[in-house]
Formats: sequence, C-alpha cells, structure tokens
Amino acid sequence: MPVDMSDQNSPEIARDLLAWYDRHARVLPWRSAPNTKAPDPYRVWLSEVMLQQTSTVAVKPYFEVFTARWPTVQALAAAADSDLMAAWAGLGYYARARNLLACARAVATEHNGIFPNTEAELLTLPGVGRYTAAAVAAIAFGRRAVVVDGNVERVVARLFAVETPLPAAKPALYDLAGSITPDDRAGDFAQAMMDLGATICTPRSPACTICPIRPHCGAVKTGVPALYPFRAARKKKPQRYGTIFWLERDGAVLTVRREDKGLLGGMRALPTGPWTDAPPGLEGAPFAIDWTMAGEGVSHVFTHFALDLAIACGTLEKDAGEKSCATEADGEWWPIDGLDAAGLPTVFAKAARRALEGRGHG
Repeated sequence: MPVDMSDQNSPEIARDLLAWYDRHARVLPWRSAPNTKAPDPYRVWLSEVMLQQTSTVAVKPYFEVFTARWPTVQALAAAADSDLMAAWAGLGYYARARNLLACARAVATEHNGIFPNTEAELLTLPGVGRYTAAAVAAIAFGRRAVVVDGNVERVVARLFAVETPLPAAKPALYDLAGSITPDDRAGDFAQAMMDLGATICTPRSPACTICPIRPHCGAVKTGVPALYPFRAARKKKPQRYGTIFWLERDGAVLTVRREDKGLLGGMRALPTGPWTDAPPGLEGAPFAIDWTMAGEGVSHVFTHFALDLAIACGTLEKDAGEKSCATEADGEWWPIDGLDAAGLPTVFAKAARRALEGRGHG
C-alpha cells in the first residue's frame, strides 16, 4: 500500500510539473510546443503506436519516414499491406503495424478521415487500447484523460511511495495518476509526466536534486527513491530453437511472406523451419539440397520466449526448377545487393548479415 500521503496537494504537483515542462519540454517531431495549439491527431496517434515498448530514439526516424510517405490518415489507409510492413521492419512488435493499418482504414472509411475526440469513441477503433485512447484524447484534443505508460508508472510509484510490486500495482498507479491529473492542460501534463520519467525520474540513478516535484515525493522521503517501483520476480523465458535457410540463386536469395496471423505475421522473411523446444535441424527446408551449416547462428528475444537460430546455407543451380520449393506460393527471389530494401524483421536481418559474412559477401 502507498505510504501516508495525506499532505499531497494535487494542484501544486500539476502546477510545479507544468511550470517545469514549459521550460524543459523535449522537442519531438510529433509534438506541439507547450501551451500552444493541439497537434495533428494523426501524428499523435501514429507516434503513440510506434512508441509502445520502443524508445523515442528508435522511433524518430521511422516517424519521419512514415509521415513523409503517408502524411495523412487517408494516405496511410490506402497503403498496401506489404509496403507498410516493409516500412515498419525493425521496429518490432509487428502486430502494431497490422493494427495501425486497420485503424487508419477504419478512420478513413467510418469517420470520414477524422479521428474521434473522446476516449470512449477512440476505444472503438481497431488496436486502440486504454493508453492510446487516453493519450490521443488528452494530447490531440485537450480532453482530461489519465495517460499512464511505463515512465508515468515509475513517476507515480515514487511520488506516492507505492510498495505493491508491479504488475499488481498497475490499477492503483492508474488511480493515483488520475488523482493528480488536472482538468486544464491535460495533454501537456501527460507529456510532462512522460518527459520527467524519461529524463529525470529514470529507472536507475534518478536525478532527484533537480526534480520539479521533489517536495511532494514520497520515495524521496524514504531515502531510497531508486528502489521504487518494486517489481515481482521475473520468470525465465522459455527457450526455443529453429533453423533459418539462406538459399542463393543467380545473385538472389529466397525470401518468403510469413502467414498473416502469428508472430511476424505478413512480413517478408527468410525461410525457416519450425521453432521448437529442441534444435530441429533441416526440418522444413525449402529444397532438398546439400545444406552447409554456418559456424555461428543468431539469437533473438521475443516478448514471450528466447530463440536460438542456426543458419543453413545453400546454392540452387540457375536452371533448377522451382517445383520442389516448399514455399512456392509465397516465395520470392530477392536480389542480394538490394536486400536492405526487403524490409526483413530484425531477427532475419541479423541472420542475413551472418550468412553473408560466412559466404564472403560482406
């Protein structure tokens, strides 16, 4: 339970934080300056989807590419699935990309290209959850909404010295964030909380001496603010194994389109066999040829499991038929020299670099 914070003054917290934000707000391509006109809802929504579980530094270049290529929600709605998935490659959590396209199309067709301006209406859009709905409602439309991401959770856990560990503390942290959210400038307040968590109230070694809400902070009063928020012990992720097949023919490599549903759904990738609890060897190879195993594979950590991938390399004769290809329907020979433009997900891009190094291409 939180420590006794009966002396907390919510209006003073908001006042002090907003005064700091007016001077120190981060300049980001999807933001408007503090206390000015609201930004474009499309840009707010797009940035918030991209920023889910992804750092601001990683998102910036993707956001700039997306908004240059698809400057409006109508333009994004008209994008081909394959083009969007290729542009998203490297950001990870690919279900976000599929939801992004579904949401854009819903806004374009069901709302005449205009984003709803309330949390309740925003929640009816595909892929929009409580956080995104609140963020868009507050930042783009000035609605009072409680916006809680990982940075805000950490700030609130310290502000109120919440001892319940995460994730069990999430409902309480949401309520506490609501207790200090002002009616006015709710969007600026939400972004101020995010900036505070990103730049001052950081996970390790928080800069408490320059924090604008230090006088109100319960964790500072305990003398060990960096201990907050408490977290439940993490379970070890399951380990899986697989094989990626690097198959060359006449200066090109075989790529496939993964099934729409499931992990990395709809993405262009290298062929792979099953991902199992034990190394599957050459099971699922696209051709029955002599494969050579690369000396070193690649590892990747997904949300729910860790994956070790061996890399099998092979060459198909130029005039070899394609009927034996197990992935014939979705197979595509991609020029090796232009592989950077294929939009491979991170794990396959890593495997491609490793295969090229082993085959003397790079």
